[in-house]
Parts: sequence; C-alpha cells; structure tokens
Amino acid sequence: MIRLVRLYTGGDGQSHIEQSAMRLDQHGIDLATGWLPAGPVRFQQSPPGARLEWHDAPHRQYVLTLTGALEFTTRDGETCRLGPGDVLLAEDTAGGGHRWRLLGDQPWTRVYVQLP
Repeated sequence: MIRLVRLYTGGDGQSHIEQSAMRLDQHGIDLATGWLPAGPVRFQQSPPGARLEWHDAPHRQYVLTLTGALEFTTRDGETCRLGPGDVLLAEDTAGGGHRWRLLGDQPWTRVYVQLP
C-alpha cells in the first residue's frame, strides 16, 4: 500500500485533506499503478525546522516525501502528517490554501512531479 494524501479545493473555496491509498494492481510479481502522464520533475530539500505559511499549490502535482516528517494544516484546522514513502497529491491551486511545518530534526527531501 502507498499512502496518498490529497489536498484539494472544496466547493467552499477552501483547501481540504483527503486520505486514501494509491490503487495498485498485480503486474508480474509486483503491485503497480498504470503509467501516469507527468511533466517536469524537481528535487528539493528544506532544512530541519523549516515552515511555509499560507499558500496554494503552484501546480497540480505529486509531492513524494523521501526523508523527514511534516505536518500540513488547512485554514479550517484539518491536519495531516507525512513521512517517507507518503505521496501528496496537491490540487488546491486556488482558494484558502494550506501551510506546512517540519517535525523533528531531519530535513524534508522531496520530489515534485507536475501533472497535466
């Protein structure tokens, strides 16, 4: 199972959090998704203690956490923690936005994958 956390803009114009698992199907000895269309890829690292105040996602994108732990919060108080192996689907490109802060003493290393 791959944990999937979706940040999206609801009908109220605010960011919300939805948690699920990515659908994986049998492919030989492995479980896998189908091939997904994707655009540019970017690697990024933030130091321990980093935070980013209210913002919308700049693009519809996957954010794949490689190291570190962080907490996302929406304006209505919904929270979600992410760690290594979690996948964030950021789709809240308009509206109230979200903020994040790092937890612990590890940097947050991640991969951004822009989606069409």
